[in-house]
This record gives sequence, C-alpha cells and structure tokens, in this order.
Amino acid sequence: MGKGNIGVTSDNIFPVIKKFLYSDHEIFLRELVSNAVDATQKLKTLAAVGEYKGELGDLTVRVAIDKKKGTLTISDRGIGMTADEIDKYINQIAFSGAEEFLEKYKNDAQAIIGHFGLGFYSSFMVSKQVEIFTQSHKEDTVAQHWACDGSPEYNLEDTIKADRGTDIVLHIDDENKDFLEESKIQELLTKYCKFLPIEIAFGKKKEWKDGKNVETDQDNIINNTNPAWTRKPTDLTEEDYSNFYRELNPMSEDPLFHIHLNVDYPFNLTGILYFPKIKNNIDMQRNKIQLYCNQVYVTDHVENIVPEYLTLLHGVIDSPDIPLNVSRSYLQSDGNVKKISSHITKKVADRLNEIFKADRTAFEEKWDNLKLFIQYGMLSDEKFYERGEKFALLKNVDGKYFTFEEYKTLVGENQKDKNGDLIYLYASNADEQYSYIQHAKDKGYDVLIMDGQLDVHVVSQLEQKFEKTRFVRVDSDVIDKIIQKNDDNKVTLTNDQRDALVTVFESQIPTLDKTNFIVTFEQLSATANPVFVTQNEFMRRMKEMSALQGGMMGFYGEMPDSYNLVVNTAHPVIEKLLTEEETACKTEVSPFATELTLAEEKKSTLKDNQKGKKDEEIPSEEKAQLEELEKQIQDLTDKKKAVYKAFAGNNKQVRQLIDLALLANNMLKGEALANFVKRSVDLL
Repeated sequence: MGKGNIGVTSDNIFPVIKKFLYSDHEIFLRELVSNAVDATQKLKTLAAVGEYKGELGDLTVRVAIDKKKGTLTISDRGIGMTADEIDKYINQIAFSGAEEFLEKYKNDAQAIIGHFGLGFYSSFMVSKQVEIFTQSHKEDTVAQHWACDGSPEYNLEDTIKADRGTDIVLHIDDENKDFLEESKIQELLTKYCKFLPIEIAFGKKKEWKDGKNVETDQDNIINNTNPAWTRKPTDLTEEDYSNFYRELNPMSEDPLFHIHLNVDYPFNLTGILYFPKIKNNIDMQRNKIQLYCNQVYVTDHVENIVPEYLTLLHGVIDSPDIPLNVSRSYLQSDGNVKKISSHITKKVADRLNEIFKADRTAFEEKWDNLKLFIQYGMLSDEKFYERGEKFALLKNVDGKYFTFEEYKTLVGENQKDKNGDLIYLYASNADEQYSYIQHAKDKGYDVLIMDGQLDVHVVSQLEQKFEKTRFVRVDSDVIDKIIQKNDDNKVTLTNDQRDALVTVFESQIPTLDKTNFIVTFEQLSATANPVFVTQNEFMRRMKEMSALQGGMMGFYGEMPDSYNLVVNTAHPVIEKLLTEEETACKTEVSPFATELTLAEEKKSTLKDNQKGKKDEEIPSEEKAQLEELEKQIQDLTDKKKAVYKAFAGNNKQVRQLIDLALLANNMLKGEALANFVKRSVDLL
C-alpha cells in the first residue's frame, strides 16, 4: 500500500504523547503486552464460538531483547491484523483533531489515552522507530509490515510472516537504552504483567551449572495466569490464600486473615484483602494494595478507591468499572469509586465482626496486631466507628480484653468521682508506671494499657463519644485526686511552711533538658510515698498529639515538659523534715520575716491609698516609695530563700527523696543517677 499519513490534523501529536506520558514512560511495555494478551483472548473467543476453525497451538506472548540491533520485540499468536484493520486501528487516532484535542486537554495531562485508544502509541516514548509485522487469522489474507519513525508519516507494505499474530518491534532510542537491559524488562514485566491471563515468556529459565548461569530450554514464564482472586472462594483453601499472599509479599510475615471480594452488581469487583500484622508505624505499611483492571496492573496508590485507613491492608482489587486516566496509572473520581469504597469498607467491618463473634478468643489473640488498623478506621470514618464499636476492644494491664460496653459495666460506679464523671484510668507503659498502677489497684480501681501509636487520639475520641467520661493517665496526679470522691484530706500547711518547703525542694531538683518542675502538696495517707512525680494530663496529651500531627499542634511540641513534684505532707518523713527545717532556720529567718511583714504592710497601705487614682494623680514620692518597698520585699524574700536553700543543701535526705521520685519515673540518669547511688551507700 506504500506510504501514508496517520489520521491526525497536526504534526504535533507524537510530542504531545511523549510529554503527557513521560512521567510514566515505562508503561509502554504494559500497554503493548496487554494488547498482545487482548489479541490472544479474542482468538480464543472466536475459536470457542466456532468462528475460527484453525488450531490454537501455543498462545504464549513472548518478549525478546536484541541488544545488537537495539530492539525490543513483543510477539503474540493472536488474531493478527489485515491491511484494512491496520488502517482502522493504527493509522486512525480516534479523536476529531489535534487542535481541538490540545485545547480541550491542555490543563488535564491525566485524561487522554484511556479515552482515545492511544496505548500502542506509548511505544514512541522510548523508540525512534516502531515496526509491526502481522498476519491475520483470517484465511486468504496477506501479512503486513507497518513502520513509523514517530512522525505522522508511516509505511505499509505486504510481507511474508510464517505464522498468524503480531510482532511489535521497538527500535529503542538513545535516551532509553536501559529498556534493552534484561534486568529492567524482567522488573517491569513482573510489576505490570504478573497476573495477566495469557502466559508471558521472557527468554529462557536459567540454572546454575559449572559456576555460571546457563540457559535451559524451558520458557521463563513471568506470570501466574490464574491468580487466587479470579477463582471462586469455594475453590480455594487456606493454603491457597497463604500462598497467594506470599506471592504478593515474599518477605512478609503471614497475615492474620483475609477478605475475598466478589461483587457483580451494581459494579464488578473482585479481589482479596489481607490483614497484616501491624503493631507500629502506620507510614511503613501503606501502598500494599495493588489495583488491577482485568488482571492488568494499574497502581499501588489506591487512596481514591479505599479510605486512607484501608491502605494499611495488603492485597489486590480488580475492577473494570473503575475509571482510569490517560495511562491507566491513576484513578478518576466518579460515583462508582464512592460506591466501591463504601462497599469495601462495609465488607471489612462485617468480616471483623464475623470473626469476633465466631471466635472471640482468637480475635483477642490477634488484637494487638489489629488494634492500630481498627483505631485508624474509627478515627477516620464515622460509619466505621459505628460498626467498629461492636468489636473494638480495650485491654487492661492484666492482659484482659473488654468491649466498650463490658468495660463500662466493669468500672461502673466504683470509678465515678464526686461529680459523677466516670474515670477511665490508663497507663502508657506498665513497667515505668508500675507504682502508680499499684496505687490505683490498691484502691480497687482497674487500669487500661494504652501504649499504641494512635491511643492519644483514641482517648480524646472516646471522651467525646462516652457520656460524662474522662480518660486520665494513672501518673497524671495522685490517685485520690484523679478520682476524687470528696473534699477531705486538705493540706493544712501555713503560708510560711509552704514557702519554706517549696524552696527546700525546688533548690535540689536537678536540671533536666526542656523540663520544668512545680512543687505541689497533697495530704495523703502516711503509707503513700513521701514524694513522687506526676504530669498534667492535658499538657502531656497535647504534646503527644503534636508529635503525631505537627502543624498547628506543633506549638505544644516546642513547649518544655512540665511535671509536678508532689510532696505528701502526711508522711512521717516530710513531717520530720518540716520540723527540722523550722528548728534549723528559725533563728536566721525570723529577722527577715519580721522586716518582710512590716514592708508588706506598708506596701498594702500605699496600694490602698492609690486605689481609684490615675497614674498621673499619684505623687512621684509615693511611686518611688512603692518601688523601694518592692525591692526591699524581693531582697528579704531572697535572703529567706537563701537560708532554706542552705538547709536543703546540707540535708542529704531532701535530694534523696527527689531522686527516689525521679527514679520511679525513669527520669534519673547520668551524673544524677551516679550521685544517687553514692548518696544511698553513704546513708546506709
């Protein structure tokens, strides 16, 4: 037939294709192999309905490299093409004109090929010339040779071909020589064609012989033509599901269990999703679901078709009804996508509930690995929360599991405070917070273990969901203050005694990076620890959230950690310490105290006289007198504090009490820990 021009209205179509597909230029191989598989499948269909009478024979699609010639060839024994069919399917690009095309899609680089049948032309992204050698399956047809160098001009002529089918020969250009490397093509075939329904052969299998890899006579088949998700669940065993998981994830641990998807209305969807073992680090688990369209790999970024939390699952989804873009590499949003997403979410929740009901013991054994996924779903999706609250579990420090309703019944009235709020106590580290847990247990309370990556968000969510309920970490305060039953046990220290003890303990607290301590007092039992450390629930929770979220929450992350150093004024050691302090310091402090009282009285009188006056109405002498009094008060206060600090510095017991409290919280390290050990020996 000679030369001709491809049916476009502009010479710019090939540069446009190259530009729009460049970011995914490796997909040319998927497109060409998929076309070869389609041609083979069509032949099988024609044979099945009796329209093709010949022998099918070997239907393997073959991919071959010739480095010397610089060619990559994809061959099939499918239906082939006549000259007229080449003209129809190759020479005519199915759109009204390149001018209109460019205008319509200039801002949408992801919406072309899937609509216009340009898959074959992706070959020009890596080729300086493409040739087609094809023989139709139809009788009395002549084999054809088509060639094009990437311009709209092509050459078509009769040729001789020994067998039916099509060979696509790509003459790889200088910029893409890596596509002549065996390892590269093996990698791409494995990625894109691993589950195509027709066998794909790439060279021959190799075996180790005489110290080197030697080719055998056996084809190197790179794909599994009958993957598990294409078969009926009733035809599969648990071993089949396990083997398929290992095929998808060769280096992973065995999954917990699976869900087989098989839907034919209102959309077509098949697939298998696996629950992997997930204990920590959500980000490491993503992009393990592969999306296929009729067994052709599309992408492993499926955020648009499944909710974000479901991207933690592993497996395969296959649907011809998912709208794909130009290169079949991205999803386009439409109604079907939302329906499919909702269906998958429901199936996952139903499967979890089914497993929970069928074998709760087994579900509890898997909970630590399921917890992160289920929590992520309940935090992200209100509908999933509504389904998940039936099987979501809370675990206590003794390793027992409870549903939300069961735990509410367990703690019931016992853990309600004086205001009627139900307090859920929890620990984030059972070993580090052991003493606090024991104090709670001594009161008859139960303590949950909340040590997961998302638990800080979960407790905030549950506080909103549960009526009159607060979650409080067991070391955030003394247990009698966390669940305060009444107003008894008030601290009875005088102001002078408070000031003295605050200075005594503050002066001996070691300096820790980005850490502040506030000395507080509680009147607890005489058997409770004399000094211990607590951390405010709100500030600690905000900091933990900021570490996960960043952004606006980052403000809290920059703030220093704030702890309370709680002094138990009912403990005999503290009572003795206070007596010793008063005895040792009284003589030195009394003169300062007397002067301080007089100075504060004068200041109070001046302040009373100035009430209601504007600044300009106050005489400068009074202002100077007030300023002098404030300096005097500060100076006397500092002198008092110096006396208390001197006492504390000479009293090893003060530092020992502080260090014991820090040690109980795993906060005593380095030089401070070494000094504590030495002091302990000295005290013994």
